[in-house]
Amino acid sequence: MAEYSDAYLKEILQRTKVVAVVGVSMNPVRPSYYVARYLSLKGYTVIPVNPGHAGAQLFGQTVRASLSEIPEPVDMVDIFRRSEAVPPIVDDALAAFPNLRTIWMQIGVENPDAAEKAQARGVDVVMNRCPKIEYQRLFGELRMGGFATGVISSKL
Repeated sequence: MAEYSDAYLKEILQRTKVVAVVGVSMNPVRPSYYVARYLSLKGYTVIPVNPGHAGAQLFGQTVRASLSEIPEPVDMVDIFRRSEAVPPIVDDALAAFPNLRTIWMQIGVENPDAAEKAQARGVDVVMNRCPKIEYQRLFGELRMGGFATGVISSKL
C-alpha cells in the first residue's frame, strides 16, 4: 500500500471544497453513499456521479451521468469503482477539470498507470484510502471539550 504522510492527506482534505464522487450509490448502506454523505455533512460540496441514477437528487445535488456533465470546477474526484475502471475516469477528470487538484481512489482501488498520468499533470493522487476514515483520523472528530486528545477512550 502506498504511504502518504499525514501532512499530505491533511492538506488535501483542507484545501478541497468540491468533490465529485464517481460510482456513488443511492443505497444508504453502501460505503459510497455514506462516505459521500459524510463529506457533504462536513461542508464539502459533493457531486454524485453515476450513470444509472443520472438526474436523481442526492445530498442536495443532481446526480450526473459522467464527470464531463459537471458544469462547475471540481477540486477532487473520489473513485468508487474497480481498479480496472479507473483509467478512463482519470482521463475524463483531467479533460473536464483543468484545475483539478486531487484524484482519490477508495480502499481497494489502485491504478498506478492512471495515478502516474494524473501526477504528470500536477494532480495529487491518493490510492487505496478512504477520505472519511482519513478525515476522522486526522481531524480527531473533536471531542466534547473542543480538542482532539489523540487518545482513544471508552469514557464519555
